Amino acid sequence: MKNNIEGNNFFRKISLVTLMAVYFLILVGGIVRSTGAGMGCPDWPKCFGQWIPPTSEEMLPDNYKEKYKNDRLEKNQRLANYLETAGLKKQATDIRTEKFIQQETSFNVMKTWTEYINRIVGILIGFLIILNLIGSVPFIKSDPVLFIWSFLLLLLVVFQGWIGSVVVSTHLTPWMVTLHMLIAVIIIAILTYLVFRSRKNKLYFHQVTHRRFLNFLLILSGLLIVVQILLGTQVREAIDLISSSLGYEQRNTWIGSLRLEFYIHRSFSLILLVLQAGILLNIYRSQSGINGSFRLSGYLLILLLVEIGLGIIMAYFGIPPYIQPVHLLIGTMIFGIQFLILLMNNNKRRVQIEKEVFA
Repeated sequence: MKNNIEGNNFFRKISLVTLMAVYFLILVGGIVRSTGAGMGCPDWPKCFGQWIPPTSEEMLPDNYKEKYKNDRLEKNQRLANYLETAGLKKQATDIRTEKFIQQETSFNVMKTWTEYINRIVGILIGFLIILNLIGSVPFIKSDPVLFIWSFLLLLLVVFQGWIGSVVVSTHLTPWMVTLHMLIAVIIIAILTYLVFRSRKNKLYFHQVTHRRFLNFLLILSGLLIVVQILLGTQVREAIDLISSSLGYEQRNTWIGSLRLEFYIHRSFSLILLVLQAGILLNIYRSQSGINGSFRLSGYLLILLLVEIGLGIIMAYFGIPPYIQPVHLLIGTMIFGIQFLILLMNNNKRRVQIEKEVFA
């Protein structure tokens, strides 16, 4: 019993730390994207063929652009073959023929080290994921679900690392960036579930009427949040193309050049706001007052208002680079909290306590 308690304490701590670290990585990744440092390292896992990247262009061979371009094209050819075999012929053709994929960027020390720090953080999180799996081993018999999901999480993170290498190889191809973001959301969901499951005796709604209706609202809102995050990624990709075509100048004209995805993204935020207000009201009425679950939902509503405010700032003030990473981070936090509320609402421990109270 003692070992089980110690293992549980370790797992609770490491799963929470890992979740927080993933959120930090999303913030760092947002900084990479907003500063245009995504191609700061043209290869993967090394950076310009070195484990510690160069600090000046003089440290690179004269033909470094051609060298890394050829390496990337060779890797992209293999990827295109895989996609073609999987029936994704259009995507395969795009990877072979798109001109921007074949371009090579010049060395920039700030962008290189920004991307390199992003990779270092990713490696550290990889070690945390391994520790998370080790922490789940004591529960193979008593709670095998913890171990299974921890193992699947490790496999998913390895896959995410490979997808990251493909994102670099394909020169930040838009649909690959979106896939990279979607996997990050799934990783957050799994880690949130592991954090919840290791604390399920503490995380539950005390008493909820109309639980099924609340579930409907939570699931609908959660799905829309994921769609909203992916739409935001699409908007970011469109901005990248516009800013590149304008030489990263005239920032105040970028929003006006966006297409339909921006207006859908903007409208979705208002739908989510109404839904979240409905969830908060439902929890308040069903629990006859203010308690922990109501406060958690209230915090989420506040985050959503902050997120909308940041979106307004970006739309009307030329998309300030320092706002974009925070906007992305809060968006993923909103998803994580919403998913946690859904788990709490369906916690079997809540049903057991209600039976004990009303027996």
